[in-house]
Amino acid sequence: MTLAPPAPTAPQAPATGLAPLLLPTGLKLSPEQFALVCEANPEAVLELTAAGQLIAMTPTGGETGGRNNLLSTRLQVWALGHGGWKVFDSSTGFRLPDGSVLSPDAAVVRLERWQALTPEQRRGFPPLCPDLVVELVSPSDEGPRGSEALRRKMAAYLANGAQLGWLLFPQQRAVEIWQPGADPAAPVVMDRIEAAEALEGGEWLPGLRLELAEIWEG
Repeated sequence: MTLAPPAPTAPQAPATGLAPLLLPTGLKLSPEQFALVCEANPEAVLELTAAGQLIAMTPTGGETGGRNNLLSTRLQVWALGHGGWKVFDSSTGFRLPDGSVLSPDAAVVRLERWQALTPEQRRGFPPLCPDLVVELVSPSDEGPRGSEALRRKMAAYLANGAQLGWLLFPQQRAVEIWQPGADPAAPVVMDRIEAAEALEGGEWLPGLRLELAEIWEG
């Protein structure tokens, strides 16, 4: 009796690591295709540009992760105390009107806008731009978490309907405040504050005050 050789099996990722995410050069994805890529690679941290290009984000370091957590906590405390708002952490991807899918380090959405979404829309990437977006610049000035990349993201948030953006520079203890401009020739206004001690939500987010000393300390 002759025994047939065993059928070949698909290669498996090693038990101690993840298989690399390999994508062809020049690949352009729709938001629906991007959602499938994220579903197939649950451990990857990804974003999608309006042009359909994939951005692979690196995991944050310990200091940035701690600041992100504290930031979300402080926003959540404010939202619960004032009502009418929904807070999201850095793991949430928002599908913006221009077709991009971006994940701010923290985001705040007016509750009525969130409740207007269908259950299916809430389970996926919410199809809206947050009212407030917050980004933390990493110690490195390179890559998708560097200052220039995050400034491009801030401009994209404002172009897609955000009312307020805070870009935090922990190493410099500085903040850039991004808001829509009243002049069509200057659709975005940015003010930088050195040695910033606190941020307030103003007319858009009444009662919100973020003390920055604890954020700077990490």
